[in-house]
Amino acid sequence: MFETLFLADAVLALPAMAAALVLGGRASGTERRLRRWLYITAALVAARLVVACVILSGGMVLADSRLLVQVPLAVLPVAWAVWKPGRTAAHVGVSGVLLSVWWLFVPFGPQDTVYVLIGSVAALAMIAGLSTGLGRWRRSGSRVSRMPWLSAAFLLVPALALVLGSQANAVPGGHHHSAAGEVSVDQLTGPRDREPDLRLTLTAARKTVRLASGRTVDALTFNGVSPGPEIRARRGQLVEVTLVNTDVEEGVTVHWHGVDVSNAEDGVPGVTQNAVRPGERHVYRFVPNRAGTFWYHTHRDALDSVERGLFGALIVEDTRETAFDGIERTLFTHQWPAGDSSALAFGRDDRPTRYTADAGRPVLLRLINSSAEPRRIRIGGTRFTVAAIDGNAIQGAEPVGPGTDLLLAAGGRYDITFTMPDGPVTLDYSGNQGSAALAFSPDGKAKPADLSDGSLFDPLTYGSGALSAPDSYDRTYDLRLDDGFGFSQDGFGFVSSLINGRLYPAVPTLEVTEGDQVRVRIANRGVNDHPLHLHGHRVRVLSRGGEPATGSPWWTDTLNIAPGEVFEITFTADNPGIWMDHCHNFEHAANGMIMHLAYTGVSSPYSADDMPD
Repeated sequence: MFETLFLADAVLALPAMAAALVLGGRASGTERRLRRWLYITAALVAARLVVACVILSGGMVLADSRLLVQVPLAVLPVAWAVWKPGRTAAHVGVSGVLLSVWWLFVPFGPQDTVYVLIGSVAALAMIAGLSTGLGRWRRSGSRVSRMPWLSAAFLLVPALALVLGSQANAVPGGHHHSAAGEVSVDQLTGPRDREPDLRLTLTAARKTVRLASGRTVDALTFNGVSPGPEIRARRGQLVEVTLVNTDVEEGVTVHWHGVDVSNAEDGVPGVTQNAVRPGERHVYRFVPNRAGTFWYHTHRDALDSVERGLFGALIVEDTRETAFDGIERTLFTHQWPAGDSSALAFGRDDRPTRYTADAGRPVLLRLINSSAEPRRIRIGGTRFTVAAIDGNAIQGAEPVGPGTDLLLAAGGRYDITFTMPDGPVTLDYSGNQGSAALAFSPDGKAKPADLSDGSLFDPLTYGSGALSAPDSYDRTYDLRLDDGFGFSQDGFGFVSSLINGRLYPAVPTLEVTEGDQVRVRIANRGVNDHPLHLHGHRVRVLSRGGEPATGSPWWTDTLNIAPGEVFEITFTADNPGIWMDHCHNFEHAANGMIMHLAYTGVSSPYSADDMPD
């Protein structure tokens, strides 16, 4: 619904701007022609006001910039012009509409609201003064007076905003460099004083990978395969991984997605280490403190390198549990760059695939989304239980009916379990026309069934044992995610990547002190999903759209925020360092949807020029 409203507002803004420009040209004409275009402009502005009021139904955080700045800038001057038509009133009305459209497509954060209002009102006052003065000047008959002074004056406003925006986005904002008395990131390492319980090497190299359909990928691999080798460890074990880069020119790191490693082991170039160049190596040491399904991937040039294959599964088992006595599969949902097109696949299976699963046996499927977009996974043929989200076990989990769909965030994971029935069980992608689908059956011969979209699984109400919200918070932050124009990757363009009106490196760092209880409200006011991923911490969802979480405590590290959704989350600042907090759609991250969570007293010696995306 809200995606449609955001688009409707943008669509209405364009004809409103066109009508306003015509109105400006008619301002010196007859009163009849002036009134006609005034009424057309007023109708379009009123329609925008109605849309903004409907958006308000989702909460003020979704509509505040529209209702406090954008719409009033157009409504009030146009209303004045309708009430008292005239040349100056029309010019001010035109300027108000154009400023309103400007601030729609060049969003600003709540921290800038007062400055935007003051600057906009000053611009309108300037236009009113110029219009009055020019009217008197032109009556003198001077040829110079008939030049487009008003148009030039109005263009100064966006020009100034562009200059200021360029300078703001050039400010180093990601992390702090070393200063006396601070703890450096490279001191926050995993254990170095004992032998590892698990030691292995990951070698990154270029290689052609063949998908099940026969299509080939110019891939990047770990140990010659993609997805990379599955790593299995036990909770509390010391894991040592040596990364070797053979010939990946872009450089490589390894980020342990969802594992709360020590900061120096996080694998973020430019923040926690330098990228590993061809011929170099780097050693990671960490102790996973939670059992569950996790994964690893490069964080250098991730937009391209993860898509091409630099990722793999990391499974952490609980020391108190015996090995799972059943059928277990780890399934990546991935979109491969295969030639001139792309291929959706489960792992490398980009065509219908059959598995044998004896009836009556327990089945555990670990689903990991390594692609950039959220994936709606359809499951048919049996009831199943969602046992864990992002490696966090769900309390009081009960089976859901066949036909229940799972929305898997980019970077997110679901563990699902079921007892194999006598008939087939099918998994496929919504909207994938069956090209990548899996069928489990007792004889291994059943084809994937045709499935249609079913009801969507909702973690907000699933399970039991919900926790009450903390009584107080040490830090509170508001994040508004917008679409709009901004400076990104050394250019100015339209991006779906703004946080509080800013792009990295101008996005302010979230600052915390160890032990802080932190609350963050996040509102998506754009038309794209944003899977936000906070490194080094798991977060608990308190509410969505004002509705409190009532099921099992919903712990996550990668939260998909759809258009119009407003989430409240909380976490404890219990892992000192400088941590990335970014959209896991790597295109959005590359465009600038990156910020940092920085602990007081921690600095980084690494260069922002080596940032990951």
